[in-house]
Amino acid sequence: MRIVIITQDEPFYLTDSLRYLIEILPGHSSIVGCIVNDVSPFGKKESFIQKAKKTNDVFGLPFFLHYGFKFLKSKLSKKNNIKYFLEYQNIPEIVLDKPINHEDSVKKIKQFTPDLLISILGNQIFKEPIINLAPQGCINLHTALLPKYRGLMPTFWVMKNREKYTGVSVFFVDKGIDSGPIIVQKKVEIGNRTQKELITYTKKLGMEAIAESIDKIEKDDVVLIENDASQKTYFSFPTKDDVKQFLAAGNKFY
Repeated sequence: MRIVIITQDEPFYLTDSLRYLIEILPGHSSIVGCIVNDVSPFGKKESFIQKAKKTNDVFGLPFFLHYGFKFLKSKLSKKNNIKYFLEYQNIPEIVLDKPINHEDSVKKIKQFTPDLLISILGNQIFKEPIINLAPQGCINLHTALLPKYRGLMPTFWVMKNREKYTGVSVFFVDKGIDSGPIIVQKKVEIGNRTQKELITYTKKLGMEAIAESIDKIEKDDVVLIENDASQKTYFSFPTKDDVKQFLAAGNKFY
């Protein structure tokens, strides 16, 4: 199974996640290319200054300083740098000069003859030329129990809303947002984890769910789980008041 990864330049969790995924990939699978989009944690294109200001305004100065320091540290180190990671793993980076759905981008990805596309931290909405590009389709990881908590930052919202459980879902991408049929879903108790601990745990669980999904697809053993739109909830980027409620519920970011 020839796999192309579609991701974004996320400096905190991505390289560890991909490193683990490579370790547990089914034996006949390999990653033959990786598309690294510009980082867009808020779901839309913003300048670095806009991102920094928004983070500080919404999450507060301690949060901003904590993750700002980690961000700067990641930029000075090769450990969490996705470009160095891909080079070390001998995985070609697929550099796209135009948006992913543009015909030139589609042609460039096709040159790698992928059997399967995998979106991890994908920050673009895919259209049919991408969805249908690979013979086995395009799958995506979402760190929530779909159809609940579609959208952005599910670990924040499940904790803010005092859910007892969350999980991960790997699904076939369609033209909606987190709306495609589910291949593998794994449930986990939130317990007393901080958000950072929950993110770390669900990222690892998500890689295991991706590996399991690949295995099922290879063996033609997929039994789809309905992603029932009538049961969906959707969340976008939190407000300052949402953060206050998150902390008032006894939650911690790290």
